[in-house]
Amino acid sequence: MKHVHFIGIGGTGLSAIAQVLLEKGYRVSGSDREVSSLFKAITAAGAHTYQGHTPEHIAGADLVIRSSAVPDDNPEVVAARARGIPVLKRQDFLQELTAGKQTLAVAGTHGKTTTTSMLTYVLSELGLDPSYISGSVISQLGGNAHAGSGPHFVIEADEYDHMFLGLAPEMAVITNIEHDHTDCFPTQADYADAFLAFAQCVHSGGKIIYCHDDPGARELFAQLPDQHAQLLTYGTGTGVHYQADQVTFIDGYPHFELLFRVESGQKTHLGLVKLHVPGRHNVLNATGALAVVHQLGLPLPEAIQAIGAFTGAGRRFEVLGQAGGVTVINDYGHHPTEIVATLEAARSRYPGRRIWAVWQPHTFSRTQSLAGRFVEALSLADKVIVLKIYAAREADHGYSADQIASALPVDKAAYQASFDLAAEALLEGTASDDIVIIFSAGDAIQLSQMIMNGLQQQEHSQQELHR
Repeated sequence: MKHVHFIGIGGTGLSAIAQVLLEKGYRVSGSDREVSSLFKAITAAGAHTYQGHTPEHIAGADLVIRSSAVPDDNPEVVAARARGIPVLKRQDFLQELTAGKQTLAVAGTHGKTTTTSMLTYVLSELGLDPSYISGSVISQLGGNAHAGSGPHFVIEADEYDHMFLGLAPEMAVITNIEHDHTDCFPTQADYADAFLAFAQCVHSGGKIIYCHDDPGARELFAQLPDQHAQLLTYGTGTGVHYQADQVTFIDGYPHFELLFRVESGQKTHLGLVKLHVPGRHNVLNATGALAVVHQLGLPLPEAIQAIGAFTGAGRRFEVLGQAGGVTVINDYGHHPTEIVATLEAARSRYPGRRIWAVWQPHTFSRTQSLAGRFVEALSLADKVIVLKIYAAREADHGYSADQIASALPVDKAAYQASFDLAAEALLEGTASDDIVIIFSAGDAIQLSQMIMNGLQQQEHSQQELHR
């Protein structure tokens, strides 16, 4: 039995790989600085886990896989190399992980987790038991990874640290391309080059399905030097292969006609899609997922029915609950474009209600480089609370998100340096019918639970008062 040790096992990417290996029968161990929810979940699944990093943790390992955030001087990395144990990053292991399966990869700056989750859920509902790795827990499947018995491996193709260049997919979806991860890709050209390289990783004779609505994706494929793979497009425009037409919203949820343009240019009607996740952006996510299903030759009526039952992925417009008439939502949005999409979805889903955006900035480099756009995005909310920057893999270089809060109207926005202060402000400021969205790719999920607990206590006190 092969023993694989993960350094950073509590992170989204490594915990998912660890889960797949456990289900395949590998012996799995791992360590992390903190005990996250994913750390607890992979421990419960059977991994031998440690909090903190020491050389002893790698004992017996045949292979070590480390997070991109783990430096070369980590004691477990140093010890493994000294003992001649291979030390890989995710990118280096993906070919072995997906071997023997038809790899369906979903890449893009935004929407890749939801599109991956939609595609995985549809294949599961069709009885195909896919293997999968998603960037978040798929609510109805109860996990973010699985080693399935079916022929497909659906994987979220993360561009950070060039991870997706370790894949060789038969089919790839590219949702959009917009400069991000400035710590890894200093310029827009660097970022676009990474996606160009990913497109060239697709098998010869494979298929690339990209969103033609997105300027970045259009520009990329206009310059693709070697059309070794078949290019297919999706979007809302009339010239695409897969068109989401006649988009309407009922109770805040999008409905649309899915059309397919055949080689003659004629369009055929594939079905009426009724989604149960809000937002115009999810029209595109669903269209991309259904395009893959159609290209696989699978039955579209059943797939459309399945995607209509999809309720979302963790921390993607995830309704945590309601208390005292206040609805609390967790969202992973950490880029201005994502925040705009979520706020617009909230306006559609909850018309006429006051919306609070509680934003935890993610990394100093992204926050500072996109500061002006964050101000524009957050201005779409009625009330804004800006939290302290979540450093993630970066060192604090002195930039404070207070500058972004100060750039918004004083009656709209405030900076709160701690979760306790933010929770206090929200519990004092919210009223019945308000919507509170916590935007965080960090640890502010703790804050959402604090708010829910506080609202429930307030509600209970009010009920006792009126007895």
